[in-house]
Amino acid sequence: MQIFGIKSGVDTLAQLGIKETANQYWNLTPEELIEETIKRGQGVLNDTGALAVDTGEFTGRSPNDKFIVKDNVTESAVDWSSKFNLPVAPAVFDNLYEKVTAYFTGKDVFVRDCYACADEAFKLNVRVVTEYPWANMFASNMFLRPTTDELNSIIPDWTIVQAPGFLADGANDGVRQHNFAIINFTKKIAIIGGTAYTGEIKKGIFTVLNFVLPHEKSVMSMHCSANVGKDGDVALFFGLSGTGKTTLSADPNRPLIGDDEHGWTHKSVFNFEGGCYAKCIDLSAEKEPDIFQAIRHGAILENINFYENTRTVDYSNKDKTENTRVSYPINFIPNALEKSVGGEPKNVFFLTYDAFGVLPPLSKLSVGQSMYFFLSGFTSKVAGTEAGVTEPQTTFSTCFGAPFLPLHPTKYAELLGKKLIENTNIKVWLLNTGYTGGQYGVGKRMSLPHTRALITAALSGKLDGVKYSTHPIFGVSIPESCDGVPSEVLNPRNTWADAAKYDAKANELAGEFNKNFAKYSDVASDEIKAAGPKVLQGA
Repeated sequence: MQIFGIKSGVDTLAQLGIKETANQYWNLTPEELIEETIKRGQGVLNDTGALAVDTGEFTGRSPNDKFIVKDNVTESAVDWSSKFNLPVAPAVFDNLYEKVTAYFTGKDVFVRDCYACADEAFKLNVRVVTEYPWANMFASNMFLRPTTDELNSIIPDWTIVQAPGFLADGANDGVRQHNFAIINFTKKIAIIGGTAYTGEIKKGIFTVLNFVLPHEKSVMSMHCSANVGKDGDVALFFGLSGTGKTTLSADPNRPLIGDDEHGWTHKSVFNFEGGCYAKCIDLSAEKEPDIFQAIRHGAILENINFYENTRTVDYSNKDKTENTRVSYPINFIPNALEKSVGGEPKNVFFLTYDAFGVLPPLSKLSVGQSMYFFLSGFTSKVAGTEAGVTEPQTTFSTCFGAPFLPLHPTKYAELLGKKLIENTNIKVWLLNTGYTGGQYGVGKRMSLPHTRALITAALSGKLDGVKYSTHPIFGVSIPESCDGVPSEVLNPRNTWADAAKYDAKANELAGEFNKNFAKYSDVASDEIKAAGPKVLQGA
C-alpha cells in the first residue's frame, strides 16, 4: 500500500475499519483527481476544460432509500412521521457499515478532509471517503477547503463513506433495495452505497446540519440562497427546485453569500458550503451567464451529452436525465463573497412557481403569514417535469426543504417566527415566478425583468411608501405600484380575461393549501392558522 497526497497525521483509515486497501489518495488537488479520473476511464474533459462524468443508474437522489438510525439520540428528536425520515435499527447500520468498509479491501481509496459552515463558531470538519476520484473532487468543490497547515492536523467531526460499487442485499440487509444512504447521529457517520450520484454526499451533510444546528445550537438552518448589498443588507431567497433561487440571487450589484444552504444565527447568515451544485438543463450564456462561465477547468459536469463528434455540451439534451448538474467552487462566481458570512437579513423572499396564475408577482407577508407559507412550502409541477404530469399539480415541501429536515417542521418555523418577532425590521415577501393571466397552457410566465424590478424595489425600500391592497382570498398585501412594472400586472386578477375564472381558480388553490395545512392544525398557533387563505363562497 502507498499513501499519496497530504494526510492528517492523527488519523488512519484503519480506525474507520477500512483496512488492507490498495493505494490511498489523501486530499489530492483537483488537477490530480481529474488526472486519476481520466486515467481510469471514468470521465473526459469538455471543450472548456470541465470534467464530464456519468453517475450511472442513479442521476438524482433516492428519497425512499435514505435512512436515519433510530437510537437514543434520535428516537424522541427526529420527526418519524415524515415520509422522508425512514428509521433503521443500529444493527442494520452496523451490518452494512462492516460490509461497506470491507468492500474497500484491495481497492484504491480517495480521502478528502473538508468542512461545512463558514462561521467558525459552527465549523463542522468532515472526512469524505470515496471509491471514485471524481466523487472526491465533488467534495472538494462543494465543501469548504482547509489550508495545507490545517490538513496536517485536522480531526473529523463527521465521516462520510461512499461506495457506489457496493450493492446491499435489500430486505436481507434491512433496506429497500441495493442502494442506500444511512445517517448515524450517534456515531457521526454516514454511509452511501449502490449509487454514485454525488448529491447524496452534499445533502447528507445538509441533513446533519438540519439536525445539529437547530436542535443543539438554536441556529436556524435553511434551504435558501443569500446575497448582500453594499450597505451590508442581506437578502434570503427560499425556494424549491425550478423557482429561480439561483437565478434571482445572482445579482451583479449584490455579492453572493451562497446559492443553496445557510445558517441564521442571532447576528449573521453564513454559508454551509464552499461551492455550487447547479442544474444545467437548457443552460445558456444568455439565461445564466455566471453558471455558464463557471463550467471550466475544475468544474464537474454530471450526466450531460455532447453534440455528436464534439466535446461541446448539448445542454438541451435530456437523454440521460433532466437533472443534469454541474459542481464548482463558489469562487468560480465572479461576484461571490470571499468570506461567505453576512449580517442578519433585512429581506426574505419565498419563491413559488405558481403554475395556476393565482398568486401575485410580489406580496408582503405578516409574521403569521410568513410562518404559514414557510410551513406550506408551495410550488407546482407542470407538464414535462415528471412522467405522468399532464396538468399543473400543487406541490408542498415544508420549509422549502422537506426531504432534508430530520426535526419536526414546526421547530424550523418557530425559529423563523422568533427572529421575525425579535427584529420587526425584517420584511418577508412572497414572490411568484410562475404564471400570470391564466394557468399553465393559457397564461404566460412572469416577466423576468418585472420580477427583478420588484426584487430591486423591495431591497431598496422603494415599496415601503406605496399603497397596498389585500388579496381577498390569500390575505397577502399587494403593492399597487412599482417602478418598471405596469400596475395592472401587480394584481393577478386584473391579468385574467375572465375575472370569475380567476376567482374560481384562486378558491381551488386555497382549498389545496388548507388541505395540506390540516396536518399542522394540532401544533400550529392560532396566529399561523388564521393566516391561511379563506375560500370565498360563491366564487
